[in-house]
Amino acid sequence: MTAIHKFRELHKQDDPLLIGNVWNVQSARAYEKLGYQAVATSSSAVAFSLGYEDGENMSFDEYFYIVERILKSITIPLSVDLEGGYGKTVEEIVVNISRLAKAGVVGINIEDSVIIDGTRKLLSTHDFHEKLNAVILQLKEQNIDIFVNVRIDPFLLGVDNTIQETLDRIEIIERVGADGIFVPCITEVQDIENVIKMAKLPFSVMCMPELPDFQTLKNLGVKRISSGNFLNGYIYGQLETALKAIREAGSFSPIF
Repeated sequence: MTAIHKFRELHKQDDPLLIGNVWNVQSARAYEKLGYQAVATSSSAVAFSLGYEDGENMSFDEYFYIVERILKSITIPLSVDLEGGYGKTVEEIVVNISRLAKAGVVGINIEDSVIIDGTRKLLSTHDFHEKLNAVILQLKEQNIDIFVNVRIDPFLLGVDNTIQETLDRIEIIERVGADGIFVPCITEVQDIENVIKMAKLPFSVMCMPELPDFQTLKNLGVKRISSGNFLNGYIYGQLETALKAIREAGSFSPIF
C-alpha cells in the first residue's frame, strides 16, 4: 500500500483524522512522538516563522525547503497547505504540486479565495471551477497521485447566503474529481448538518473557539479535523508569558 493510499484510507476510518498542523521539524516530531496519524503544514505558521505575513508572501522555494526538512525528519504522512497554489498560472501550480509529490508529500490543500491588495476575496464560482478543473486535469494527465483537499471560504469570509454558496462550491469540488472538502470557520451543528448531508467526499473542519467536541463532529460525519495556526499562536503566547516571568523574577527560575 502506498503512502498516499494509506493517507486516503485515514479519511475513511470511523474516528475523524485529527491531523496535526506544523511549521517546522520540531512541531512535526512532537505530533509523531504522541502517535498522531498524519501532519499537515500551516502555511501561515510557516510564513510567520520565516518573518512573512500570511498570503503567499514567502516564496515557494523557501516553503519547499521547510517541507523537505520535515519530510526527512518524520515517518508519518505529510500534507501541505498550498494556499492558492503559489503560481500565477495553472501550469506553475501543477509544477509546484509535482515537486511536492516527488518529494514524498501525500496531500495538498488548495483554496478558493485569493488575497488582493491585502484583502481576501472569494473567486467567483466560474473562476474557481475553471482553475480547479484545470489543475486536476493536468495532475491526472501527468499521473501525479496526491490527495487534493479543497478549502472553500464562504464561512471564513462571512459572505451572503453562506450555506448556498458553500453547497455550490462543494458541487464543483465533487464534479471536477477532487478528494476532499474543507470548510474552515463552520462551527454551528445545524450548519455542519446542512452542508455535510450534501457532501459525498470526506469533510474537514478547523479548530475554532466554538467548534463542537470531536465526538459530536464524528457523529455529524466529519472525517478530518485540523488546528490551523492556533497552536502556533498558543505556543508563542506561552513563550511571551515565560519571557515576561523571567524578567520579573530576575532569574530563570520560572522555567524550571
